[in-house]
Amino acid sequence: MNIDHYIQQYRSNLFEDVIPFWTRHSMDELYGGYFTCLNTKGEVYDTDKFIWLQCRQVWCFAMLYNQVEQRAEWLDIAEKGARFLMKHGRDEKDYWYFSLNRQGHPLVQPYNIFSDCFAAMAFGQLYKATGNSEYNKIAVRSFEIILQRKNNPKGPYLKAVSGTCPMKGFSMPMILSNLVLEIEDSLSPELVESTIDTAIDEVMNVFLDKETGLILENVGPAGERIDNFDGRLINPGHGLEAMWFMMELGVRRKDQQLIQQAKDTALSILEYGWDKQFGGIFYFLDRKGHPTQQLEWDQKLWWVHAETLVCMLKGFLLTGDKACWNWFEKVHDYTWKHFPDPQHGEWFGYLNRRGEVLLQLKGGKWKGCFHVPRSLYQCWKTLDAIKETYSQPLELIP
Repeated sequence: MNIDHYIQQYRSNLFEDVIPFWTRHSMDELYGGYFTCLNTKGEVYDTDKFIWLQCRQVWCFAMLYNQVEQRAEWLDIAEKGARFLMKHGRDEKDYWYFSLNRQGHPLVQPYNIFSDCFAAMAFGQLYKATGNSEYNKIAVRSFEIILQRKNNPKGPYLKAVSGTCPMKGFSMPMILSNLVLEIEDSLSPELVESTIDTAIDEVMNVFLDKETGLILENVGPAGERIDNFDGRLINPGHGLEAMWFMMELGVRRKDQQLIQQAKDTALSILEYGWDKQFGGIFYFLDRKGHPTQQLEWDQKLWWVHAETLVCMLKGFLLTGDKACWNWFEKVHDYTWKHFPDPQHGEWFGYLNRRGEVLLQLKGGKWKGCFHVPRSLYQCWKTLDAIKETYSQPLELIP
């Protein structure tokens, strides 16, 4: 397919389909914030509000305002969400709750710090858009709390018995490797660089399993491999998303070795995670090929494929490895055949192994206005950069 066609496809789906879907259907004009539980047609089927999804939507519209066009509508949508969050989203310690009811009353305690991570992203991006110092204060305070809690993200809500088979998870260094760049303008250069150093080391030296070339979801406190369900767990989508974060850090530091390592790791993960029988990328796998404890292991999820598209395009742009482009086309074909809904807009989120729609929803507790628009934006801009970088047709590139 001609690269101009790809560029048009990603750009038009973002601005003519996905963003309008959320602007039409998600705004709660009565109480503030956003509805995320939307059925196929965009109708609200549950009014609970999940903090991390509220924050992600604030970030999305503020990012578009900053990076694409300063549309008043986009900034207004972002600030409406921010006002709801500022009024209702935190407890007395400034910890962000997990969920609220429609009116803003807390439903679920701040049992991990992922809400805080996306709050920092949201208010950092909104600070860039407005220069409002209150947004900056919230972003910095949220980041401070993340650093305080990152070694025990769930705090008193941890279910495991203390001292039994301790492990640390991949999510924190993965998130921090991206988050620190989102709010860089609000942090000291020393803190930014030290956070990047730690994130790169954790992702590429601790959680990257050199034997298999795969990213582990959990390791022991000192990085040791643990031979149980959690210790063998592979989440291909997490690994692929993290690899494009690593590539961006490599660009920032002019570290071609890091970029190459991230690209090679991404190709290993994708080769391992691809369903050779039905196509698409598995949700969970076991490092040794054993059965997983996740019964949904063979589902095909929207965000996994969306992030993989970004990763493969960045890998090709930065290294010229045609394997990345070939994988991009393969994942593109699967993704656009199965996830987007041309009738009602946006993307379905969950497919069964055969690629059939499993849940007739466009948003819920876990899917909101984030992965699809971010990936469409990243793919569009990266395709533009590829077109500028490679003057000859892609089929002629060795």
